[in-house]
Amino acid sequence: MPPFLWILLLNAFATFSMTGIIWFVQIVHYPLFASVGSEQFAEYENLHQHLTTLVVAPLMLTELFTALALPLLILEQPARFISVLALILILAIFAATAFVQVPIHDKLSTAYSASLIDRLVYTNWVRTLLWSVRSVAVVAILLSSVQGLGGRS
Repeated sequence: MPPFLWILLLNAFATFSMTGIIWFVQIVHYPLFASVGSEQFAEYENLHQHLTTLVVAPLMLTELFTALALPLLILEQPARFISVLALILILAIFAATAFVQVPIHDKLSTAYSASLIDRLVYTNWVRTLLWSVRSVAVVAILLSSVQGLGGRS
């Protein structure tokens, strides 16, 4: 198996894992923030941030670094073009995380705010949709790459 295929499979694993996680967070986890209660909320939010980071940081970093490598390693079109688009999507996800989600979490870590929880849920749709589109792009890269391998001797 060509080395780029290992990196592509690792990228697919990280992308599909994060897509599943973000849908769970969007539909179940973030909406439940409103049910925690204001007295315990700051402690809950701080624990949430710490524990969530333990799960998602390795996946997100794996996804980012493999996404950076793929446009350099995939030579055939359209897989190379799609890998560039998928890289742009992960960069947009990181930007949304750093500049929108993290600041909201930082504010919530000091006190409960129903309006901030609503904003967290609403703005997280951006990441949810971006990861979903990334998953489709990764499937397209996988299919294109596998078809390209079939023609090789």
